[in-house]
Amino acid sequence: MSLKKQYLKTKPICKVSFDLPAEATDGAKKVCLVGDFNNWKKTTHPMKKQKTGGFSITIDLTPGKEYQFRYLIDGKKWENDWKADCYTRSTYGGSDNSVAVV
Repeated sequence: MSLKKQYLKTKPICKVSFDLPAEATDGAKKVCLVGDFNNWKKTTHPMKKQKTGGFSITIDLTPGKEYQFRYLIDGKKWENDWKADCYTRSTYGGSDNSVAVV
């Protein structure tokens, strides 16, 4: 897993690529990127399955902010990004959220 960031020179946007490798998906059929950038809606950002069995998605985020997120695997299992910029305790308790610093 890794976060790749591309800051645009012509717009105040950063294209952030989120990648979840096959090792973290356990043969999943569907993975969604869920976070505060989409009000934690579970189906707004479905990720594309790669030939390797992993999943990826690229979204536009506003620079100068921190975004909490997690991956939702097959609508049941939550997974953090193993290489997130940092982690923070979830306000719902029990687990940490991944953080992307843009």
